[in-house]
Amino acid sequence: MLAATLVFAAVIVFLILFDWNWFRGPVGRLASAQLNREVVIQGDLRVHPWSFSPKVEAYGVRVAQPDWAPKTGDQAGRPMAKVDRIAVQIKILPLLKGEVILPLLAVDRPDVRLLREASGRANWVFGNPNAPKKPLKLPAIQHFIINDGQLRYEDKQRDIFFNGMVSSNEQATGDGRGKFVLEGKGQLNRSPFTAMVTGGPLLNISPRRPYPFDATVDAGPTHVTAKGDITKPFDLGRFETQVSVSGPDLNRLYALTGLTLPNTPPYKISGHLSRKDERFDFQKLVGRIGDSDVSGDLFVLMGKERPYLEADLQSKRLDFDDLGSLVGAAPATGRGETASAGQKVEAGQRDATQRLLPDATLQVDRVKAMDAKVKYRALAVNAPNLPLKKVRLDLTLDKGVLTLDPIAFSFSRGDLAGKIRLDANPKVPRTDLDLRLTNAKLEDFIPIKSGGQPAIEGGVMARAKLTGYGNSVHRAASSANGQVTVVSPKGEMRQAFAELLGVNASKGLILLLSGDNRQTSVRCAVADFTVKDGIMRSNQIVADTGVVLAKGTGTIDLQNEKLDLRIEGQSKKPRLVRLFIPINIKGPFMAPKVGLDTSGAVTQGGIAAVLGTLVNPLAAIIPFVTGGGAKDADCASLVAEARGDGAPVKVTQTTPAKVKK
Repeated sequence: MLAATLVFAAVIVFLILFDWNWFRGPVGRLASAQLNREVVIQGDLRVHPWSFSPKVEAYGVRVAQPDWAPKTGDQAGRPMAKVDRIAVQIKILPLLKGEVILPLLAVDRPDVRLLREASGRANWVFGNPNAPKKPLKLPAIQHFIINDGQLRYEDKQRDIFFNGMVSSNEQATGDGRGKFVLEGKGQLNRSPFTAMVTGGPLLNISPRRPYPFDATVDAGPTHVTAKGDITKPFDLGRFETQVSVSGPDLNRLYALTGLTLPNTPPYKISGHLSRKDERFDFQKLVGRIGDSDVSGDLFVLMGKERPYLEADLQSKRLDFDDLGSLVGAAPATGRGETASAGQKVEAGQRDATQRLLPDATLQVDRVKAMDAKVKYRALAVNAPNLPLKKVRLDLTLDKGVLTLDPIAFSFSRGDLAGKIRLDANPKVPRTDLDLRLTNAKLEDFIPIKSGGQPAIEGGVMARAKLTGYGNSVHRAASSANGQVTVVSPKGEMRQAFAELLGVNASKGLILLLSGDNRQTSVRCAVADFTVKDGIMRSNQIVADTGVVLAKGTGTIDLQNEKLDLRIEGQSKKPRLVRLFIPINIKGPFMAPKVGLDTSGAVTQGGIAAVLGTLVNPLAAIIPFVTGGGAKDADCASLVAEARGDGAPVKVTQTTPAKVKK
C-alpha cells in the first residue's frame, strides 16, 4: 500500500514539474502529418490536467502555406495562419458518453490568409485534395472567443477578395442572460461588408438540443437576414432557417453563394432554407424581382465538381421588361419600371445611342462553373404593345452549354416557341436559335384601327433559324447566319392603305380623307431574308392585295441596327392620277424613318409630305408587305416556297382576289 502511494505521489510530482514544452516538436510533427504542411508551435505549450475539464494552451502557432502557394507578391513568405494563443478545454465526463463539449475555445489575434487558385486548388484543403468535401463540424462550445482576428480571403476562381476583421464573445443583455456574438467586417470586392451572427448564451449548450441563431449580412447593397437553428451544435452541415435576401441584382449573389444566377432588376425574396450535408433546400420561396412576383422551390447540391441547382418557379404576373434583363437588356425608361442605379444608366445610354440589342457581356467562366435545371412559368404577362399572355421556359445548364428548350410565348392568338442553345466552351461562345411563330394574327401585332376595325387582319406565321458567335446578344446577332421567313397566306386590309402601298394619290388619299372603311383582300404576303454575317438581305418581299401588288427589296443590318428597305407598288386598276413614288424605310431600329423617293416623279409639292405622314403608321408592317407587277401574284408558289424556307405554314390553293371598286 505504501509503495503504491509513493508511486502515485511520484507521478503527481512528475506531472507538476514536467516541462510540457518537450512535446512541442512531436505535437507539431503530428499536426504537420495530418494537415500535409508544416505546423510549428513557436511559444510555450501549457497543459493544466488537474480538472474534469483539462485545459491546453499553445502560444505562437504557425501553419505554413502549401508548396504550390505563390513565392512572389504580398503573400510571399507569409504563413497561411499565425495565432498568438489557442486555448482549449474539454469536459471528461461527457466524453465518456461520446459527447464532445468544450467549456472554452479561445483564439487570440489570429491572422488567417485563405487562397484559392483559378484551377480550384485551395490552401484550406488539407490532406488529399481529391477527398470528398465535408461541411465544417465543431463540437458544442460553451465559451467561444476570437480576439482581434484578421482574415484575408482571395478566390481567383470566383474573382472574390475579402480583407477584414473577425471577433466573437459573449455580450450582456437586458435580461442578464447574455448572448453570443460573432462579427465580421471589412471589404468584399471593394464594397463594404459586415456580417453578424448572434445566438443564445453558450453556457448551457448541449449537442442534444438545437441552437437558435440570428444572422445578418450586408455586402454592399445586398442584404441577407436569417433566423433559425443549428440542429446539432455546431455541425454546420445541418441547419434550418427563415431567410430574406434583397439587392439590386441576383447576379451579385455569386460572391456569397458561388452560384451563377441571372442578371435581374432589384429583388427581394424570402423562404425556408435548410441544409443537410451538401444539399441546400430553399422552399416556399416568395418575393418580387423587378415588377414581377415569383414563387416556388429550389435546391442546390454542393461538394461536386460543379454546384448543381434545380428549381421550379412561377410568376402570377410577369413584367416583360424583367424578362429582358436575363440577356442584359436594361428596363424601359419613362414607365416607372423598377431598376437599379446601374440599370438606369444603361437604359439612358441605350436610348441615347438608339440601340435595341443588349451588349452586356456573357460571364463565360460563371456559366461553366455550375450546372442547373430550371422550370419557369408566367401565368400572365404585362407587355405593352404586345398581345403576350403566358411564358414558359425550361432551362438546362450542363458543362458550359445552356439550353432553353422549350422557350415559349403564348399570345392572345398564336404561339412563338422553339429552342435556343448557347455553348460557352469555345473561345468565342456560339448561339443557335430556332423559333417558330404559329397561328398568330396580324391585327394582334399591328394595332392600327379605322372606324373601330383593324386596318389589317389575317393569319401570320414565321420562322427564324440563326447561328451567331459572340459573348453578348448584340455580338452574336452581328455575326449571325441563317434564314428568317414571315408569311401571311390570307387576310384583309383597309383599301385606303392598300392603295397607298402603290402610292395612289387619287384613290388612297380620297378614301383616307373621306373616312371610307372599305376592305380589300390580302391574297398573300411573304418576306424572306437570308442572313449572312449579321446582314439580313431580302430574297423576296411580296404583298398581293385586291388593288395593289407591292414588292420590296433591301437589308436589315443587325450589327449597326439599321433598316434600308425600299417598297414599290403597282395598281391593279386604272387610276386617274398615279404617283410612281417608291417608299423608303431607313434608319435605326428604334427610330426608323419612312419617306418617299420623289427623285423620279414630277413636282408634287405638299402631296408628297401628306403621303409621308399617312404612310408612317405602316412602318411596323411595311418590311413584310411589298411587291411588284400589276397582275395577281402566284400566291400558292410563294407560300410553298416560304414553307420550304422553314415557315410553319401549309400550302393551300388561294382563290382569286375580290377587288372592291
